[in-house]
Amino acid sequence: MELTLTRPDDWHLHLRDNELLEAVVPHSASHFGRAIVMPNLKPPVTTTAAALAYRESILKALPPNSNFTPLMTLYLTDSTSPDEIKLARRSGVIYAVKLYPAGATTNSQDGVTDLFGKCLPVLEEMVEQNMPLLVHGEVTDPNVDVFDREKVFIETVLRPLIKRLPRLKVVMEHITTMDAAKFVESCDDGFVAATVTPQHLVLNRNALFQGGLQPHSYCLPVLKRETHRQAIVSAVTSGSKKFFLGTDSAPHERKKKECPCGCAGIYNAPVALSLYAKIFEEAGALDKLEAFTSFNGPDFYGLPRNTSHIKLTKTSWKVPEAFSFSFGDIVPMFAGETLEWQSSCV
Repeated sequence: MELTLTRPDDWHLHLRDNELLEAVVPHSASHFGRAIVMPNLKPPVTTTAAALAYRESILKALPPNSNFTPLMTLYLTDSTSPDEIKLARRSGVIYAVKLYPAGATTNSQDGVTDLFGKCLPVLEEMVEQNMPLLVHGEVTDPNVDVFDREKVFIETVLRPLIKRLPRLKVVMEHITTMDAAKFVESCDDGFVAATVTPQHLVLNRNALFQGGLQPHSYCLPVLKRETHRQAIVSAVTSGSKKFFLGTDSAPHERKKKECPCGCAGIYNAPVALSLYAKIFEEAGALDKLEAFTSFNGPDFYGLPRNTSHIKLTKTSWKVPEAFSFSFGDIVPMFAGETLEWQSSCV
């Protein structure tokens, strides 16, 4: 079986920087036309000037003749100004602003501590500039169970935010729960959407503990129970335009995953399209795969769809055990396992 798809984009990607950037960007560039690049570096990408410099680093790291386009983002902080949003829009290369509640995930310690108290003028300027807000949708209150933090975020932050600023474009990133899928579906078309990762479609929280603690299945938001996984699958395979591809591919060196306090993040860039195809095939919805991978994202962002294509072929291939570099190894999702779909350029 073969499918020809308009080249997909990745609407949620971590490329890191320096030697890690150089190691991983070829994988994303070989599969995707564009990607929304997350700004949670050390230090975070909080200004237009920093985003432009990071973009140049990405372009320099691309393989020869690559047409991959990084779509840059700013990291929202308590001190971000409305003028910075204006600068970002005028740059022509910054497409969104990312909200990390302080402490929610990797390199989020500089994130927002009081969204309504400190960031409202910035959010109002984003409405004026038609600049989307990308949301890591979890509260960070240690008294809230880690498996409930997305649901609580919706009720205490996201629903009030959308009620206050109904024209603000919001992407709820890497949704993991039935609650999030229902919430996104309930919102006005064109203003609220969601990205969905391969891991949250394929795995449930049992994957963290099968045969022992599995660090390469640990990500944030954490994997949820099977009923939530099924709800997310139903949402993305329904044909709804509110859901689109965002891998949240998040590389870490093996030694930073396999250690007493391992980092959160799953490196899925080499296998993401194979896994999305698997999910849509199992749901009897391969006819809806292209919209999810290639149409819904650019349509929401107001960007043209890609004109190039890729081919997905149902042919078995083995995922490498690891990718080795001078600084160490990166272990991909489903390392050493056999997958049934393989992508290639047309």
